[in-house]
Amino acid sequence: MEKTTIDHDDYLLKKSIFRIGEVSSVDGREVSVRVDQEKNRSHILYRGELLSNVSVGGYVKLIKGFNSLIGKIEKEYIKEDKSTSQSPEYTQAEERFVRFLSVKMLGYFSGDKYRKGIKELPLIGNECILLDAEEYQKIHSFAHEDESTIRLGALMTDERVSIDVSVDRLFASHIGIFGNTGSGKSHTLATLYKNLFRKFGDQKAFQKNARFILFDFNGEYANVTTITPLKKVYNLSTKSDQADRIQLSSEDILTPEIFFILASATEKTQQPFIKRMLRLYQYVHSQPNPTEYTQRILKVLLKRMCRMTDSQNGALILDYMKAILENEKNEGNEKNEEDNFNDIKWNTKDKYFYYQSDGSAWEYFTDEKQGVVEKTSFYKAIEKYKENGNFIDRAIKFLYIQLIKDLIENRAQNEHVAPAINKLKSLRNEFSKVFSIPTNVGNTNLWEEGKPLAVINMSKVSVSMKKLIPLLLSYKYYQEHKNKKSDVVTSSLNIIIDEAHNILSYDSTRESQDWKDFRLETFEEIIKEGRKFGVFLTIASQRPSDISATIISQLHNYLIHRLINNRDLEMVEKAIAYLDKISIESLPILPAGACVLSGIIADLPLILQVDRLSEEEQPESQTIALTESWLDKSTEEGEQTTEEEGDPTMEDKDHTMAEEDLTTADASSTDPDDLPF
Repeated sequence: MEKTTIDHDDYLLKKSIFRIGEVSSVDGREVSVRVDQEKNRSHILYRGELLSNVSVGGYVKLIKGFNSLIGKIEKEYIKEDKSTSQSPEYTQAEERFVRFLSVKMLGYFSGDKYRKGIKELPLIGNECILLDAEEYQKIHSFAHEDESTIRLGALMTDERVSIDVSVDRLFASHIGIFGNTGSGKSHTLATLYKNLFRKFGDQKAFQKNARFILFDFNGEYANVTTITPLKKVYNLSTKSDQADRIQLSSEDILTPEIFFILASATEKTQQPFIKRMLRLYQYVHSQPNPTEYTQRILKVLLKRMCRMTDSQNGALILDYMKAILENEKNEGNEKNEEDNFNDIKWNTKDKYFYYQSDGSAWEYFTDEKQGVVEKTSFYKAIEKYKENGNFIDRAIKFLYIQLIKDLIENRAQNEHVAPAINKLKSLRNEFSKVFSIPTNVGNTNLWEEGKPLAVINMSKVSVSMKKLIPLLLSYKYYQEHKNKKSDVVTSSLNIIIDEAHNILSYDSTRESQDWKDFRLETFEEIIKEGRKFGVFLTIASQRPSDISATIISQLHNYLIHRLINNRDLEMVEKAIAYLDKISIESLPILPAGACVLSGIIADLPLILQVDRLSEEEQPESQTIALTESWLDKSTEEGEQTTEEEGDPTMEDKDHTMAEEDLTTADASSTDPDDLPF
């Protein structure tokens, strides 16, 4: 009986001390609280602890019967109390003005657990009280007891409150990390994944079932110790033949959608042409001897061309034949008679092609006269035709073969189709420096055994390839996960894109509209449908306003560092409906390393200070210390010596001078006619 009395008394004492005031109005989620006159002090003394009193940005508890509702204070203001203003002589000036708090409702306590959302709203007259230390810790605890967690950092306003988040709810989601340069977003990205690998990296199941691919535009994560040593780094370059190459299979490139992108193909003319070429390529390469079959096709096309009566298309076809055969006209460096490719000529008067070589008598290409075509340098070069080891070169030759057939059959116009081939030719050199497509399909896995993270370092890659590489690889591995989907998803793929505005921008003017649409549609599909197949996206960017609004709005969790540009702030405010006013207003003034955490992982928006990585674990994105590169080494050493402990030489000199003074003082001082396409 005595203990019950003490507990009750303790409850009443705590309630009286922690009470702030009572609800005076309710307008949806906006609640006004009238503060008691005696609770206007900045701190409260409770059991020997000095606690911060109510303030803007703080949290309060509204008691409605047996329910505890939680809100966040967004602003405070004062009103004049009309009842006291009628008799000013009997009241003090401070009693005439009443303090009010504007509170935004966020959640409630269900037993001992904090829950996000509005279960019910308070009533006028309900008490408003401060949270104690235990309740304050509970509303900042975002994981259940049975969930694996990792630490991100600490609450910015109270470093004693650790911010630990659920691994399942964070990494099985799409994450957005935004912030101006120098605000710490690269550091936050590295911290997220470093902590994940630190917790699960040594698990065999993790190494087998988890896959991560990080697209690094500036080479910030290529360092051996950044994030984790369990990674394979691809240092790509379009300037050197000695850099790393990513292995792909021919099937990866022969996908129509991917080939359309490589050739920047238009929908109504070039794409149908490319589809015909791909069918031809796949049919030829399904034959026992693809090279011999290709030679038969070329011989038939040459014979059909020689009987043409259209000089313009005929000349084009001869040029394309030269492009196909120029490397096969001789196998060595010696000059042969077929090297010149000019023994097929046009009779302008009678309008037909004829054969003549080195001033010899000319001969007609007629059905009655057999064997003339076989004399030409083109025919002889066809007999020497071999497939080039470079896949893009092979693909370009088959595009020419298809174009020759279409021109003979009047199925396509050269000016409509040729640009797609030229685009692919311009891409050939850079593509072959970054990708390797072996003839014999081997292991094209991006990841090494035991290393679930692949870092694609594109710091020495051209702008056009920087857009192509992430699209090609993301599309490839997303489709693989999509095609092998089972009832229970056991393997996951996290696609991490740093400086995401480089490839997810809707306003880019460096590419065709079709290219841009396919690029954005690919990533938009990943972010909308990827979760079903175990594919998740993490993007980091300095300019969220440059990124597709669809992508921004479909993110699940946000870590937002300092943003200053108004377009960026507006984009964030529109995309994240549950971000409160205080968090939005604090974005321009956040210090380096601090960010607003919001999304499905956090029951309420909060500002946290991300844990600092050790120097060897940090991404290589630090701001250069200009003065260290501007000062001469001797000058630095001289200043350091003077600023630290003082110059001992000077001390000795001063000491000697003092002695001399004393002494002086003493002394006075890549067919037959029934072709299969």
